[in-house]
Amino acid sequence: MPPTPPNAPPPDTPQAADTHRFPCENCGAQLRYEPGQQRLTCQYCGHEQEIPFSDDQRNEALTTYDLREALANHLPPDAIEETRVLSCSNCGAQVEFDPAQHAAQCPFCGTPVVTDTGTHRHIKPAAVLPFKLRQEEAQQAMRKWLGRLWFAPNKLKHYARSDGSRLSGLYVPYWAFDADTRSRYTGERGDAYYETRRVTRNGKTETEQVRKIRWTRVKGRVARDFTDVLIMAAQSLPRKYVRALEPWMLGELAPYNPQFLSGFRAEGYTVDLPEGHDLGVERMNDVIKQDVRRDIGGDEQRVHSVDTEHDNERFKHLLLPIWMAAYQYRGKTYRFVVNGQTGKVQGERPWSAWKIAGAVAVVVIAAGIYFYVSQGR
Repeated sequence: MPPTPPNAPPPDTPQAADTHRFPCENCGAQLRYEPGQQRLTCQYCGHEQEIPFSDDQRNEALTTYDLREALANHLPPDAIEETRVLSCSNCGAQVEFDPAQHAAQCPFCGTPVVTDTGTHRHIKPAAVLPFKLRQEEAQQAMRKWLGRLWFAPNKLKHYARSDGSRLSGLYVPYWAFDADTRSRYTGERGDAYYETRRVTRNGKTETEQVRKIRWTRVKGRVARDFTDVLIMAAQSLPRKYVRALEPWMLGELAPYNPQFLSGFRAEGYTVDLPEGHDLGVERMNDVIKQDVRRDIGGDEQRVHSVDTEHDNERFKHLLLPIWMAAYQYRGKTYRFVVNGQTGKVQGERPWSAWKIAGAVAVVVIAAGIYFYVSQGR
């Protein structure tokens, strides 16, 4: 019989009802999800356990709920769950923690926190996009990205090479919205034409072509059906950086199963469905406006009004994988995020004032030398 591993729960220890534990059949240690695989693995004895799901279950992962029904609080009971979460007092993140854990650091900003004992009632994730990149692979991608940064402080370079830069694996909540849209618009189409005119420069008369626009009032209709418009349902990470991690390959979604979360943390959503829907509509409107410009045609366009109707609006709650690290420099926290599926990296970055000043000085000296040499000819 294999030895009892460290931190293994003793037999018959009662656990909270909302806690998901997956003990190893051989040694009792906690099994962890293995990125890129469809199985759980024991770090102590190497035992593996498959995470089974069928094609029918995969199709269920793509099931959506009616948006209007959800906004009216008419979702079926099995669409709701309760989880025990910790709310960070510094950045507002809500992250699930093990009830046996009484103190921890917030993975988003590094603030020391103490877990509470409350539960959070929310819409259950319909599907999860399992981690594909292991920590070492994500670490390598981040280090390569940091190494390409110009004018970064030397401390950041050292941080990238140190063990302190280890990444945390997090499942981040997203809303995915579907809608059929029909839009009416008014605007103007601008067609370019050129006129020839005579001008006098330095005593010489020349001709030149002047570009002008002829504007024509237009109106029309465009239609677009949206599928899986993604909105991050949290405020703990800079939205523009997480948006830049796209695209996500949602064809690899799996039915929501807590086994995929074993060994990782999952953030609870802090952007509620109505707010998420508003953000989703804004993103759709940006696309619709581009459709309108294309429909107007011409060389330039002016869009005066767009009136859009949304039909068959549906949504689902997803968990998407992100590796992240937080780095503190001169009292400010900088965060780096890695797409846990593709390895794409984005993040905030500090600047070295000394390196920038040095570069400016080199440019000024080079310009001075060039001026001196050119004047001496």
